[in-house]
Amino acid sequence: MQKTCTIDIETTINSGQVFLWNKIEDQWIGVDGKDILILNQSPFRARSSGSTSNFFREDDNLEKILSNISRDKIVRKAVKQSPGLRLVRQDPFQCYISFICSSNSSIKNIKSMLENLCKKFGTKREFNGYKLHLFPKPEILANASMKDLIGCKLGFRAKYVKEASQVVNSGKIDFSWLKKTDYFTALESLKKILGIGNKVADCILLFSLDKMDAFPIDRWTQRILLKYYKKNFDDVIEKPLTEKKYEKLHEEIVKYFGPYAGYSQQFLFKMERDLNKKNWL
Repeated sequence: MQKTCTIDIETTINSGQVFLWNKIEDQWIGVDGKDILILNQSPFRARSSGSTSNFFREDDNLEKILSNISRDKIVRKAVKQSPGLRLVRQDPFQCYISFICSSNSSIKNIKSMLENLCKKFGTKREFNGYKLHLFPKPEILANASMKDLIGCKLGFRAKYVKEASQVVNSGKIDFSWLKKTDYFTALESLKKILGIGNKVADCILLFSLDKMDAFPIDRWTQRILLKYYKKNFDDVIEKPLTEKKYEKLHEEIVKYFGPYAGYSQQFLFKMERDLNKKNWL
């Protein structure tokens, strides 16, 4: 990976996009699918045990994107607060399972569930002196017993993880194809999977499948929209959104924030959680 001096590793890792990461002294160690990544901030250095490339989306035209989203004064403030924040391009299967596990859970619990899955089902690998378990392959989770999955503390999510893995293993979900197709087609394809609704699908699309017009709407995002943008959107409400309201609100959001709405969401999400002193990894 090439150096990009404006990337802030800690800010990016601690923004709700990824979970299988730990800070050890002055570096971040993480699992990204079949790879282990070791990241250092100063000087910037990113090492990978395998084929992972462009984790920080360094092919994005960041100057254009930030200029576009900073037309909105609240987003502009959020960008100034976390100028080194980046969207990541993570392993799609890991991202897919991660956000299925995120349902009704905290960042701490999501991380714990995913670590349990890796320890139980992932291949052990050593890289630069660190021993970690890689993320399990789809076929392994597809054939796992419910007892073993529940033993990973997944709770009601165990059934979702197994069925979602089976769909990938059978080829019914093809991440390469989802990357190439349009946002709405990819969204509807993911929502056919048990345990994936609009918000989870949008996270998967934004953080691993290059859909920068995805704008995950959870309770934090709703709070942000109510606080700063209530007059801009008709369907901002305090209660959980219905399917139709989510879709209509997403349409209004993309019209307002533009084609890089996902970047806007990430800066706003980071700003508001930090403002409320919420924990990250």
